[in-house]
Amino acid sequence: MALDTSALNRQRHNLDHLDDVWLFGYGSLIYKVDFPYLEQRVATIEGWARRFWQGSHDHRGTPESPGRVATLVEAPGVECMGVAYRVSPRTFEHLDHREKNGYLRFFTPLWFSEEESVDGLVYVAGADNAAFLGPAPVDEMAEQIARSHGPSGPNADYLLKLAGALSEMGAHDEHVFELARLVEDILMARP
Repeated sequence: MALDTSALNRQRHNLDHLDDVWLFGYGSLIYKVDFPYLEQRVATIEGWARRFWQGSHDHRGTPESPGRVATLVEAPGVECMGVAYRVSPRTFEHLDHREKNGYLRFFTPLWFSEEESVDGLVYVAGADNAAFLGPAPVDEMAEQIARSHGPSGPNADYLLKLAGALSEMGAHDEHVFELARLVEDILMARP
């Protein structure tokens, strides 16, 4: 699959017939809300885990030195907490461009409580996309994040802002929190 998935996302889901759509954010969409929304709520999705396995060639790294950003990987029995936004379908013109580096969107149930759910869209960068980096030892991922920088700024900022936002929400994500601790240690040790 090509790095730029924006056209593919438009082909896969024509949303023009809808008045609004729920969107699930689990990475930078939690703390960098650069789009209009009608409603915002904490939500979870089931069967998915947040992992820093996606390469960022366009925002938090470069083609020669990609950063690492969040994607979701299937994980039976796991819940991933994030933020759901009710948006106009027109919002996806911006979001498809923002999430173009290997992310495809699909519908999945978003849970606001044990009894209340809606179907919403989520962007996931799967293992078949050209920017996928996959798993690595946590210390190697932390080193890569600590040194990477792209047009949107340092890769470490992405990770640390996400860890802070998750902490404020009361979400527990050991993968993110462990990476954040290691990256903070690396940054503090640098002259």
